[in-house]
Amino acid sequence: MKLIKNAQVYSPTPLGKKDVLIAGNKIIAIENDLSECINNIVEVIDGTGKILTPGFVDSLVHITGGGGEGGYATRTPEMQVNDAFIGGVTTVIGALGTDAETRSLENLLAKTYGLEEQGLSAYCYTGSYHFPMISITESIKRDIMLIEKFIGVGEVAIADHRSSQMTVAEMARVASEARVAGMLSGKKGIVLIHVGDEKARLSKLTRVVEQSDIPISQFYPTHINRNKSLLDAGFDFAKQGGNLDFTTSTTEQIIEQGEIPAAKALAMALAKGIKIAQLTMSSDGNASLPIFDEQGQLIELQVGQVSSLHQSMVDAVKDFQVPLELALSAISSSPAGILKLKNKGQIGVGFDADLTLLDSDSLAIHTVIAKGQLVMKNEKTLVNSPFS
Repeated sequence: MKLIKNAQVYSPTPLGKKDVLIAGNKIIAIENDLSECINNIVEVIDGTGKILTPGFVDSLVHITGGGGEGGYATRTPEMQVNDAFIGGVTTVIGALGTDAETRSLENLLAKTYGLEEQGLSAYCYTGSYHFPMISITESIKRDIMLIEKFIGVGEVAIADHRSSQMTVAEMARVASEARVAGMLSGKKGIVLIHVGDEKARLSKLTRVVEQSDIPISQFYPTHINRNKSLLDAGFDFAKQGGNLDFTTSTTEQIIEQGEIPAAKALAMALAKGIKIAQLTMSSDGNASLPIFDEQGQLIELQVGQVSSLHQSMVDAVKDFQVPLELALSAISSSPAGILKLKNKGQIGVGFDADLTLLDSDSLAIHTVIAKGQLVMKNEKTLVNSPFS
């Protein structure tokens, strides 16, 4: 058992100074004072001067690496478990990207289980950028229904020269299969959408909604902060009830080419009156960050960082005056709610003991607890990973 004392608790709603008691991998009590619980089997963690938040939920990480748009030598490396813990992330959802030939779903699933063994909560998407959708069971519906770790389909690419140029009917079929699979298995069955910078933007998704009974919330478009025109289209999409995800991994050159930093995009969306439950940030960790010229030729490539999720939350608060509870929601309760991840993304009795202690002034990460276990303390990771 662990008792966190005297921390300012954000659930992510601010609860004030509280004591939080953990037994096993669950939160079992939140009270003003739980000193009576202290005994020789309870580990006490001093939260004085700290902010206690939910562990962060990163809804898009290329946990097996990605990319390769510059050839085989540019395939990006796998994520290691401490890459997540250093960034306060206690839940990740892995995906394939452009390369679904040398990066397989089998490898993705094995990596997901491996991260679970190391203390991280991990899930993944079946499918990839391209249509027809790849799967393990020869059906995305069966993948979602029969394989616990698959919670949806993604990243399905649209408005991008690397996509399969799916028709509206094909997109509707994928969304329908994922939706039915989710209904039958108690999962969300979400369709994670990679949106490129072509002028079609989100029109394919809105046409599916217009021409079918598939709700707009079935789609989860990411990279919406790629440029101003896409961001504006995203605001319209959200006003119709859709959800939006902003990518936190970026480079100065990408920003110079028109990308809006995720923290700024979040502040702009909130100023438009979009509900925080519809807004998330994800790192796109370990993805390649390619920069193409006007002819579609690769001119630069860097690697996404999971730690950018925490940094963007801090930037949202300090640079764009987003209230802390809303900035935290975008990386905790909002993605957990959109993805239907039970017992994740909040601090509450009965929820999983995924917690992060932040310095009250700097918001730097001090301590991380994942599934009830200390995985980072005093800014030092405690998990021995064989390859990190």
